[in-house]
Amino acid sequence: MVETNNKTSAGDYPDFEANIADTDRQMKELRRLSSIKGIDYSDEIRRLQQEQVTELKQIYSNLSAWQTVQVARHPKRPLLTEYLNLMVKDFRELHGDRCFGDDKAMITGLGQIGRERVLIVGQSKGRNIKQKIACNFGCPNPEGYRKAIAKMKFAEKYNIPIVTLIDTPGAYPGIGAEERGQAQAIAVNLLEMSRLKVPIICICIGEGGSGGALGIGVGDRLAMLEFAYYSVISPEGCAAILWRDGSQAPNAAEALKLTSKDLHKLKLIDAVIPEPLGGAHRNVHDTVYNVEKYITKTLQQLKRVNIEKLLEDRYKKLRSIGTDPTSILRQKTQAGRDKIKAALEAIQTKSRHSHAET
Repeated sequence: MVETNNKTSAGDYPDFEANIADTDRQMKELRRLSSIKGIDYSDEIRRLQQEQVTELKQIYSNLSAWQTVQVARHPKRPLLTEYLNLMVKDFRELHGDRCFGDDKAMITGLGQIGRERVLIVGQSKGRNIKQKIACNFGCPNPEGYRKAIAKMKFAEKYNIPIVTLIDTPGAYPGIGAEERGQAQAIAVNLLEMSRLKVPIICICIGEGGSGGALGIGVGDRLAMLEFAYYSVISPEGCAAILWRDGSQAPNAAEALKLTSKDLHKLKLIDAVIPEPLGGAHRNVHDTVYNVEKYITKTLQQLKRVNIEKLLEDRYKKLRSIGTDPTSILRQKTQAGRDKIKAALEAIQTKSRHSHAET
């Protein structure tokens, strides 16, 4: 059965889950009537549950890119705090970048996953409004990235493997962040992570937006949860630039090839971690278990590799991105490029018409 929370609201169901929401309301009403009238509705509830499972299998086996983005942003999707609480033993948080401050959007600390002692670096979004505001809705400042690389170098010193959990719409775009060197902080992280002499595993657990995700996304293995997304820009941002219309976000999402399935096909990620039926928000414990299993298995493999060989493989992995023959790359990305070309042509046509009218 699909694990669901007792308290649900209209916002818990994306638009494409209208039938699922209706079924949940029917089951809730039958349970209420059963407790009030003492009538056994278990057969009817069981039938509705079976129908719901069938519907979920059909929907989630063929999600569009935009629907995947909606699932990745679900308000009840497990965040970094759930992974720390359920997966990491004896977690001890490490604070500050020794330069400016302690960014609450970037969490670093030592802990144990399975039998492995690791450094965990992750982006925190916050669950309620107060927490979201405190951590800029998961958008780190430069001090967050400087804190991350400082703790990673600490882990390197003591030969501790590093696990990064990526979940951010992007780096914080405020004036203060730019003044304190946002771009430089991310660039330094890319350089330093590429040559750290310890195993590094990076996992996108929700949103993987632009340089904000890349700042902690360089490693020996890059994996994604099944319904997470990883992209150079958000679909809304892409739509605003290309179509000059935020409502074109679904088309932008398709063109960006941001789903785990697309990225694995393009060899930009190494593995896709399966989610429970209906997405991670429906069964947090199974999702965390799948991530933990991937981390422990992959760490065992990486720790058996000589460190010089590990660094050489990491370098080759990074340098191999986009090196497929041009014909193969064009074939894989043709649909997305066609949509972008059509968008640009539509903008030019619209601009010519507006000039002609004036």
